Amino acid sequence: MSSTAQIGVTGLAVMGSNLARNFARNGFTVAVHNRTAAKTHALVAEHGDEGTFVAAESAKEFVDALERPRRLIIMVKAGAPTDAVIDEFAALLEPGDVIIDGGNAHFEDTRRRERALRERGIHFVGVGISGGEEGALLGPSIMPGGSAESYASLGPLLEKIAAKAADGTPCTSHVGPDGAGHFVKMVHNGIEYADMQLIAEAYHLLRDVAGYSPARIAETFRTWNQGRLDSYLIEITAEVLAHTDAATGRPFVDVVADAAEQKGTGRWTVQIALDLGVPVSGIAEAVFARSVSGHAALRAASAELAGPRATPLSGAEADAFAAQVEQALYASKIVSYTQGFHQIQAGSEEYGWGVDPGAVASLWRGGCIIRAAFLDRIKAAYDARPDLPSLLSDAGFAGEIAAAQDDWRAVLVAAVRQGIPVPAFAASLAYYDALRAERLPAALTQGQRDFFGAHTYRRTDRAGSFHTLWSGDRSEVATD
Repeated sequence: MSSTAQIGVTGLAVMGSNLARNFARNGFTVAVHNRTAAKTHALVAEHGDEGTFVAAESAKEFVDALERPRRLIIMVKAGAPTDAVIDEFAALLEPGDVIIDGGNAHFEDTRRRERALRERGIHFVGVGISGGEEGALLGPSIMPGGSAESYASLGPLLEKIAAKAADGTPCTSHVGPDGAGHFVKMVHNGIEYADMQLIAEAYHLLRDVAGYSPARIAETFRTWNQGRLDSYLIEITAEVLAHTDAATGRPFVDVVADAAEQKGTGRWTVQIALDLGVPVSGIAEAVFARSVSGHAALRAASAELAGPRATPLSGAEADAFAAQVEQALYASKIVSYTQGFHQIQAGSEEYGWGVDPGAVASLWRGGCIIRAAFLDRIKAAYDARPDLPSLLSDAGFAGEIAAAQDDWRAVLVAAVRQGIPVPAFAASLAYYDALRAERLPAALTQGQRDFFGAHTYRRTDRAGSFHTLWSGDRSEVATD
């Protein structure tokens, strides 16, 4: 078999197949391989007219089909299956070749794999890919980690198949070394969780407090999508809410079980944020909201708990409340991105990656699930101030939240009074208020910690660490 393929894809489930087709459609010769050879031949038979494919039945045939340096993308289930495929192909590769993992791998696994393969002279690139099945085919947002040398070889191919922002910029760039790409993809998914939960809470408020029907809420979201909330998730929300179930004639949203599932990347975002000491409370509440929804027995056992029932508004009052919900949704959305970018900056500092947050915002502007019009402004904010400590430190975003906060607070009050759970809205506002507070009650917490565990505290009036002798004469001693 001649070495003519510029890129190879192994693992031809829907995502892998669509990615291979994307490369072929963009003029690349693509070697394709699957554990089941029938799937390989089926792809070529069905889509061979889209470009040039080289079907390989064995791992050796697959590797032999690739031009040097070999570039092969693994699209298999994360975890042990990925390790098994890496081991199989690494044995057939040579120094300078590149293995790319395009799955949703944990970034620590990516760091481990990159170290091990680097010792053998093989480049390993963990690539975050967002956009779902359609994005893989038509142009996803691509977040590659790995060495700068590997990106020099791989980057031109990724830039060709990636989504393009409105200004024509490919939605991909070298994120940083080893696990940086998968880390950024993980945080992307965490923001996605928060964004979806915030939208769901807005829907809940419009349904139960404003008294809107799903069809009317769909129109409301379509209107919002013409303004500052313009985003993929707002767009598809309108489509879902406007859909009618063919079997019953009822609104589709009313026949779907209210138990949200998750694949784990949102949990990883929260777990790693805890390890880094980064507050991502809005993202965390979105993850927990999915967990609560799935505990059917717990919810059934609590159904008779006392509390208010929503009394829908009407007419002008309902419309005025809907406008307040838009303000609360936008302000909370800013907070969720603020928390996500803070986590990216903290991870970059912890692992020495040198991730550019403005570049991350740029590659999220197209193709991915959280693509939104205001990412252009996020990019501009970080480009203007690369050391920006928080999106809330940007004058533009701070001004918008200042204008929105009265309505944001009013929505929270209405939700509490009417018994509507809005954990992500509430956590976002609490985060905002915590950042702007002159003093937090953490001083009391430190006093308690010193009392029961002699954990020491710092003072506001002089440097050093101190401990109070609580069981003695309560005098203070310096500890450093």
